[in-house]
Amino acid sequence: MKNIPNIVGALLGIAFITFGINFWLKFMPAGGKPEPGSAQALFFGAIYPTGFLAFIKGLEIIGGILTAIPKTRNWGLLVLGPIVIGIIITNIYVIGGNAVFQPPVIAISVMAAYLLWSARAKFCNLLNN
Repeated sequence: MKNIPNIVGALLGIAFITFGINFWLKFMPAGGKPEPGSAQALFFGAIYPTGFLAFIKGLEIIGGILTAIPKTRNWGLLVLGPIVIGIIITNIYVIGGNAVFQPPVIAISVMAAYLLWSARAKFCNLLNN
């Protein structure tokens, strides 16, 4: 039972490292292009050319590496937490409500929530100061 957080941490870290590196190397196929003028096209049209998405992908790689290593997992969760919330919010409001039920979104959300729950005592200490 005590190895489950290590396995989940490694899987979550690998997922974020893979998706972060894919931004630059493009080894996985991209999804379809959004319709011109749609909220999705406007959103991604704003974050690509400004470099905002490149910054987020860099944080995903750093957070993924930190999360995959058990001693730095909580630091990784602090980096990836806002990114996971951003993924969920983007899928709900920009892409569409049903997009939040895609398997990668569910898997990443559940793994991050599990790791946060398994280390809740350490994170609660942040609130007590």
